[in-house]
Amino acid sequence: MVQEHFVARVRAAEKRGLEAKARLQTKADAENYVLRVRQRARTCFGPLPAKTRLNARTTKTLDRDRYKVENVIFESRPGFQITANLYLPKGLVRPAPGVVGSCGHSNNGKAGDTYQSFAQGLARQGFAVLIFDPIGQGERFQYVDDARKPFIGAGVSEHLQAGNQQVLIGERFNTWRAWDGIRALDYLLTRPEVDRNHIGITGNSGGGTMTTWLCALEDRWTMAAPSCFVTTFRRNIENELPADSEQYPWQALSQDLDMDDFIACMAPKPVILLGKERDYFDARGFEESFARLKRLYSLLGAEQNAGMFIGAGPHGFTQDNREAMYRWFHRATGSTHDGVEPKLELEDEKELWATPNGFVSETGSKSIWAFTRDRSKELTSKRTSPRGDVLKRALNNILKMPAAPGLPDARILRREPRRGYPLPEFTTYAVETEPGVHAVVYWLTKEQHLSRPPKNLERAILYVSHQSADRELREEAFVRQLLADEPGSALFTVDVRGIGESLPNTAGASNFDRPYGSDYFYAGHSLMLNSPYPGQRTFDVLRVVEWLRSNAGTKQIHLAASGWGTIPATFAAVLAEEVKRVTLQGAPKSYASIAETERYSWPLSSFVPEILQHLDLPDCYRELEPKMLRLL
Repeated sequence: MVQEHFVARVRAAEKRGLEAKARLQTKADAENYVLRVRQRARTCFGPLPAKTRLNARTTKTLDRDRYKVENVIFESRPGFQITANLYLPKGLVRPAPGVVGSCGHSNNGKAGDTYQSFAQGLARQGFAVLIFDPIGQGERFQYVDDARKPFIGAGVSEHLQAGNQQVLIGERFNTWRAWDGIRALDYLLTRPEVDRNHIGITGNSGGGTMTTWLCALEDRWTMAAPSCFVTTFRRNIENELPADSEQYPWQALSQDLDMDDFIACMAPKPVILLGKERDYFDARGFEESFARLKRLYSLLGAEQNAGMFIGAGPHGFTQDNREAMYRWFHRATGSTHDGVEPKLELEDEKELWATPNGFVSETGSKSIWAFTRDRSKELTSKRTSPRGDVLKRALNNILKMPAAPGLPDARILRREPRRGYPLPEFTTYAVETEPGVHAVVYWLTKEQHLSRPPKNLERAILYVSHQSADRELREEAFVRQLLADEPGSALFTVDVRGIGESLPNTAGASNFDRPYGSDYFYAGHSLMLNSPYPGQRTFDVLRVVEWLRSNAGTKQIHLAASGWGTIPATFAAVLAEEVKRVTLQGAPKSYASIAETERYSWPLSSFVPEILQHLDLPDCYRELEPKMLRLL
């Protein structure tokens, strides 16, 4: 259910985007489209920070046969250090074309074989190349202990740890990554060896992601070559392919943008898409994106500036893809070089370190989580505490819940055998909260009941499960205690979308609550849809409350929840008049406490974008005090 609901929403966004593209008929249409899509694409990354001093320095120089390498450190933000290698061809008689190289997910970043290869290959062919370590890779691990040993893990692990947490303060990890690329370009252009009239961007996998986003965010590129990333958002959701924090641009799908639109921001400048036939980034989506770009470029009279190459192998910036990139950049710069890769001699990783021992923490770089911590504290110091209707309006605005489509109806599901619940019988309802989405509700009874709830259940306990009402009814003493404390109340439980009986076994078998699992997968897509996952789940709780009111006459609800369920339960309790009592087990102390620590365990699906700019959970807890709130 969850998978098909998201697929339908992504397909609808793609359909609207394709209809807009189909309406383009003239060069003027295409020019206006590029301007409009550039504006929309840039909103996905939020406001960019002010440019500050780079404080660049070279720490070491390697002298090689046809080029030299400078190991460089500069700052993209005050105190936030970037480690990079600048490859400069020898014997220059005029400034060389420049290229910024963006790495994919290699533990050793710029020193990885793939990334050394394309940087060195370009330098041997006359290009000046600046390749830098991504956050959480190479020399830029952000989560290290006192012995400077990483404790989260490389690449994706650190990206998710930093990126999920940033959601709470309204920061976007892909913006931080892209800003590093913009500042890398700023540094490259300080060098007199570089020709400012010929500046390219290329990268593979996560570096292909950054190349794609940077096509939209930076006007100074004259050529681009993203490798092994471009497909379509629809192919990724249909193929159940999770992506990194940097690969979910906020609001992109709600604005009907697809991957080709970010690259279209470059039009009519030369761009080549590089893919792989056997890549997990679907080659069908790759070809679909290229066809859309080709038509746009044709309308602009620059069809020759849109190129594609798809290699035969699996994911990777292998030599065939690199050579396609070389040829494209040579053509874009007016060179007649054949683009055949010369013999390469790769360096030992340590030779390319810009820091003494391979960690920016030893040179005083501020970690990304410390920026998040400081911003959270700043927001707390400035924020007022909303109450009453002001709080409710703020919640509705940030949760972005859909409009209620009339009174909710429910299916009565098939009879199930006894499962060892606190009461001997139960009835299962699938309450339709919005078209195609059902919250699964159990009603526990002493006697068999196979129909709708009776009309006279004036008081009820509604328990919002952590991950499975079925398991928690059997195993959690908390649920049994709720029933024992209020023997006169009917007991209902609810699994909101994606929980319990609608838990999706997608994005890898039995992979639900892992960092890259299906719960994260849909939370990431919710960011792109501008429809926060906690808002969707809060909506499910509210609709079940409305179903109880309209079908069973329930006017007094004791809303209880455990673990992950406490987030939608808290918001629903503030918003629903029928909720008269609230009990939460294992709720977070605050979102600020999560934003201000290196180590946290709450998932992205529990985080509301930008919430700390407006309110925090203690504001909701104070509002619930008149409803006899208990925090266990």
